[in-house]
Amino acid sequence: MKNSKSPDSLPSYSRRRFLRASQATLAALSTVSILGGTTDSLAATVPRGSTEVPPDYYDKLGVTKIINAAGTYTELTSAVMPPPVREAVAQAALHPVHLRELQQKAGQYIAQKLKTEGCCISCGAASAITLATAASIMAANNCDPLDIPGKIGTPQFPKNEVVVQKIHHYEYDVAMQLCGIKFVDVVTLADYKQALGPNTVMTQYFNACDDVGISREDWIAAAHEKGVPCHLDAAADMPPISNLWKYTGMGFDMVSFSGGKDIRGPQNAGLLLGKKKYTDLAQRNICPVDSVGRGMKVAKEQIVGMVAAVDWLLTQTDEGMEKESRDRMAVIIKMVKDIPTVKTSILVPEVANHVPHLIINFDPDAVGASAHELQVRLRTATPCIELNPHTGSKRPSQGVPEQPSAIVITTFLLNPGEEYIVARQIRKVLKNPKFVGTYPPPPASAAI
Repeated sequence: MKNSKSPDSLPSYSRRRFLRASQATLAALSTVSILGGTTDSLAATVPRGSTEVPPDYYDKLGVTKIINAAGTYTELTSAVMPPPVREAVAQAALHPVHLRELQQKAGQYIAQKLKTEGCCISCGAASAITLATAASIMAANNCDPLDIPGKIGTPQFPKNEVVVQKIHHYEYDVAMQLCGIKFVDVVTLADYKQALGPNTVMTQYFNACDDVGISREDWIAAAHEKGVPCHLDAAADMPPISNLWKYTGMGFDMVSFSGGKDIRGPQNAGLLLGKKKYTDLAQRNICPVDSVGRGMKVAKEQIVGMVAAVDWLLTQTDEGMEKESRDRMAVIIKMVKDIPTVKTSILVPEVANHVPHLIINFDPDAVGASAHELQVRLRTATPCIELNPHTGSKRPSQGVPEQPSAIVITTFLLNPGEEYIVARQIRKVLKNPKFVGTYPPPPASAAI
C-alpha cells in the first residue's frame, strides 16, 4: 500500500510496507546505471545444451537492480527465491494441470509438512486474511462463496462481525472488509468476552503488534468458549521455523503467513494454515470461483513454488541461517570499525522479522551527514543499496528501538559476495558522504 509521508511522520513501520523514496530519488534511480559485469544469480533458466544467453529483462526494460540490505519488504520485491525454488517454478511452467487439483494436493502436502490439519495457498498474506474471513463467514452463515459479500449482514445472512482489539487495527483491515464484515472493537478481556455474540464470525489478532494487550492464550480460550474461530496474522513472523506450527499448535484456527518473505517462496504467494474445515472453505473462494477471491488467482508456478519453498526451508536450521547473516555482518563491521565515532551492534527483534539487524551508530556532525542522507547516498549510488527502513528512525517500532543516528542493515537476503559491496559502499559514504559513484564488485572470496 502506498504511503507518501516522510519516515519521521509515520507512527510505525509495517513489516510489509517499505518506506517510499521521494520523487526526486526515484527519478535519480531511473537514470543511474545498474550493476554490470557479473553473472546475474537470477538469470532465466537456459535449456540444457543451449549456448544462447537469455535476455536480462531488467536490463532490457531499464529497471534498476538493487542490493537488498533492508529486508523482506514488498516495495523491494521481498525475498530472493533459492535455486531449488526457482527450478521448481520453471519446471511447473512447462505443463498445464487442473488448478483445483493442484491447490488441494499442494495444500495437503504442506499441511502435513507443517504439522497442521489444512493449508490453503493464497496469493500473499493479505489474500490469506481475506480468505480466512470468507471461510469464517461461510461457516457461520452456512452460505456459499457466491453469497460473499453481497448478502452478508442481511436478515438472511446476519452474521458478519469480526472482533479485534483496538490496538490491533492496521492497514490490512481492508483485507477483511472486502468480505463485507463489521468490526467490533474491544480493549479489555471483559470487553472481549462480552463482544463475542451470535453474529460473531471470527476474531482477528495481529501477532507482531507493538502492544500485545490481551494475551494470545486468553484470546483463544474466550473465543473457543463461544465456538468462534480465531485468526492470527503472522505474515512476517518466521523465523524461527517452528513458528509455522507453533501458533496452530497454540490453538489458533487459522494463521496467515507470507510466502515471499522468510519462507523464500514466490513474492505473490502466501499460506493460510490451520483447521481443515476453514482452509477447505478458503479454497472454495479462490479463483476460478466467482467470489471475493476471484481476483486472487494463484498460478500453478506459485503453488509449486510454495511447495518447493517449504521443502527447502525444512532442510535449513535457524542456527545455520542466523550464522550466515552474522558472518556477512562481520564483513561489514570489519570494514567500518576504524571510522571515528562509529559503533556497531546486532539486534534481533523478538517477533516480526526475527533476524539479525546490524546497527551502525555514528556522530552525524563528525561524519557530515544524517542517517537519512546516507540512506539516500547509498540508494542513488551504483549499485543501488537499500537499507532497512529503521535507519534514522525517531521512534521504536516492531521490536527495534529508535535509531536517529544509525543506519540499519539486514544481510539475510544478500546474494553471495554482496556483503563486500555493501561494506565498501558504507565505508565510502561514512568517510565521504558527498560521494555518489560506482564501485566494481570484488569476488565473493575477496578479503577485506
